[in-house]
Amino acid sequence: MQKSFVYILTNKYRTTFYIGVTANLSKRLEEHYDEKASVFTKKYNIKDLIYFEEFSDVKQAISREKQLKNWHEEWKLNLIKQLNPTLKTLEY
Repeated sequence: MQKSFVYILTNKYRTTFYIGVTANLSKRLEEHYDEKASVFTKKYNIKDLIYFEEFSDVKQAISREKQLKNWHEEWKLNLIKQLNPTLKTLEY
């Protein structure tokens, strides 16, 4: 079974967030960086990976993405800061 990822990107000021799901995180990050992935991420210059989760089932990943998109911003920040307290850009 193929891995799936839920990921959170932000801009350099850490003021706007984007949550997505993909089977190939490195390829998807490259698409965001090249501004070929999403109108929203291009518009707000969102390119920095600050959080991701790995899943063995794409249905679980999609469910988690939907859940996170419905969370308040404070909840999302608290989740991110558990693993990335300084909101540094992660390498993948």
